Formats: sequence, structure tokens, C-alpha cells
Amino acid sequence: MSWQMAEIAAWDKRFRPMVTVVPYVLLAVMVALSIAFLQHQPRRLAVDLALSAVAAVWTLALFTLRPAWRERPAVMSVFLAGLIVFGFVMVVRDPWWGFYSIALYVYAFRIIGWPRELWFVAGASIVAGTAQSSGLELGSWAGRAEYLGVVVVNTLPMCLLSWLGELGSRHADARETALRESRETNERLQAALAENAALQEKLVEQARTAGVLDERARMAREIHDTLAQGLTGIVTQLQAADHAADDPVAWRRHHEAATALARESLTEARRSVNELRPEPLETGRLADAITEVAAKWSSRHGIPVQVTVTGETRTMRPEAEVALLRTAQEGLANVGKHAPGATRVGITLSYMDHETALDIRDDGPGFDLGRPGGYGLIAMRQRIEALSGTLQIESEVGGGTGISACLPWKGSAHE
Repeated sequence: MSWQMAEIAAWDKRFRPMVTVVPYVLLAVMVALSIAFLQHQPRRLAVDLALSAVAAVWTLALFTLRPAWRERPAVMSVFLAGLIVFGFVMVVRDPWWGFYSIALYVYAFRIIGWPRELWFVAGASIVAGTAQSSGLELGSWAGRAEYLGVVVVNTLPMCLLSWLGELGSRHADARETALRESRETNERLQAALAENAALQEKLVEQARTAGVLDERARMAREIHDTLAQGLTGIVTQLQAADHAADDPVAWRRHHEAATALARESLTEARRSVNELRPEPLETGRLADAITEVAAKWSSRHGIPVQVTVTGETRTMRPEAEVALLRTAQEGLANVGKHAPGATRVGITLSYMDHETALDIRDDGPGFDLGRPGGYGLIAMRQRIEALSGTLQIESEVGGGTGISACLPWKGSAHE
């Protein structure tokens, strides 16, 4: 068990700066922004600086200088509740303080146990939502409804993420229990299997380590491909709705799109937990699923997407179809996030003799391939290469972007 304790200690050491350093850094950044924006309003700036000093002392006294108090749920609840009140007051005064909600989320997820952390996650979400709603007219029912919608859109995904974390923790505990029982059984058999005991223990440890790493990578990709993309789309639609506040028809269209994205993200998150296939693949072929995804994306972003299928359509192994569908989703998501000014997107699904290829091209501004890629491109490459496929990215500044994924037919359902 010593190596397990060492692993836990290592993870705690890695995450310790998140709760001991990052909140102070965020507070300092917020103070700097206040000084920059309010330098011509000395009285307002003085109040902000005084409140920030109180928050710093509050954190120092109840958390930083009292490590033993971190194991007392009541004290930590009072501590975090005070910071949430501070954050709410500051975002009401100055909306840019919404960035401080990052520290509130960190504390809620790290120092408050389940299920009480849901209340504090919701509190942090209210702070973030209030900052995002700073431009709304709360004197009208429409403005209040928009504010409530923004808060709900912040709260539900974060509470869902908290719930998923609790499920993952329970799953890890159950798996640890099962492994412990397995080790005890192996120890009882060591007398009769002395020569094989060492090898068996080594194999069990390797399998567990590989399983943990694979599960973490899978959950990271699934969360990125579902929640992250969905939240990005929701924020985009809500921002568009905010800009279209004077146009009821446009506002309703963006609001309905954000609602639909929230429902889709929630459905995909549940399916990821249950390790099911993406919903479009359960009701149709890969080509139909990609077409459906492209149509929904096009309607939300107003950019035409042409889907072309070449070759004889065949059914692939489920994991290959999921990988190609996720690649299409991530490619479209990247166009929406990183290709402003794009006017068209083309997707080609090619069934060839020995492989299936998926090509995604846009006429956006492109980017420098020498820059490090984001997690989306990394996850996309991991999915494809895990199935013995290849992923190529072509782009240049001003020349658009092309993504090509190829998967071999070996092991397909057709064979």
C-alpha cells in the first residue's frame, strides 16, 4: 500500500498550488485590473481595494495559515461562503471580477466534500453568471429571465461535473476495493504458487496502471468532445442573443439554440458515463451521423457545410465510427472557435479499398502549424492513432485549414 499512499501524496502535491497559490494570483490580477480601470474614480477604487484586502486576510487567516482547519467541514464552509459573498459583491460592482470565480470553483471542488460541494459550486456559478449578465436590463421580466438563464447555464454543467467527479471517485474506490481483495486472494495462494506470485503481482499492477491511464484519457476526451464543445456553443449563442436583444426573433433563435445545445451536452455526458456510443450513431450510419452533426452545426453558426460521401458505404467497427464522428465534431468546433471569417466548410467521407478517410476543410484564416496545438487536436490525434490510423493537419496563415483522418479497415464489422 506504500506506493498507493505515495501516489496520493504526489497528486495532492501537484494540486496544492491550485488552492494555496492560484487564488492569491487571481486576487492580485483582479486588483491590478481595478487599479487600471478605476484610476479616475478614487473613491470606488478605494472601496474595491479595501474589500480585496479583507478577502486576502480572510483567506490567509482561515485557510493558508491554518492547514489543520482544512479538515473541518464547518470552518471550510464558513470560509468559502465568505469568499462567495465577496465575489458576488465585487462582480456587482465591477463585472471583470467574474474571473475570480475560478478561485471559488477551485475551492468548492477541492476543500468541500460531497454532497455539500454542490451548494458552493452553485454559489460560484451565480457569481460567474452575474458577471456574464452585467449588460442585461434587470428591470424588465425579459432581463430577469435572461439573467436566470445565464445562471442556470453556468450552474447545471458545473454541478454535473461535480457529480461526475463523485461517480469517478466512487468508481475508483470500488476498483481499489476489488484490487485489494484480489491481492489478498493472491497472497493466500502464494504458498502453492510461490514461483508465479511475483510475476502475477507485477501483471496486476501493470494492468491497473494502464487501466487508470486509459480511463483518464478516455474521460478527458469525452468531456472535451461533449461538455467543453457544448459549453463553448452555449456561450457563443448567449453572447449572440445578448447582441440581438433588440430583435426578439433573433434573440429567441439564439436562446433556443443555446437550450438545444445544453440538452445535447447533457445527453452526451450521460452517455459518456455509461460508455455508450454517441446518439447519432445509434440511429444511423456514420455518413448519416456526420451529416446530422454538420447540419446542426451549420444552423447554429450560419456557415454552410457540404458533406460528400464517396465509395461504397460499409459498416465499420463501433470504435472506428465513434473516432471519425468525434473527429468531425472537433473539426467543426475548431472552425467555430478559431476560424472567424470562414464562409464555407467541406467534409468528405471516403470509403476506399483498405481504409476510410475523413477530410475537413475550411476557408478561414488558418494558423501557424509551428504553434503548440490545443487539447482538442491532441485528443483527436490520440483517438485516431489508438486505432492504428493517421491524422494530418494542413494550414497556413491566410490559407484555411485542412484535417485528414484515415483509419484502416482491419478489424471492421464488414470483415
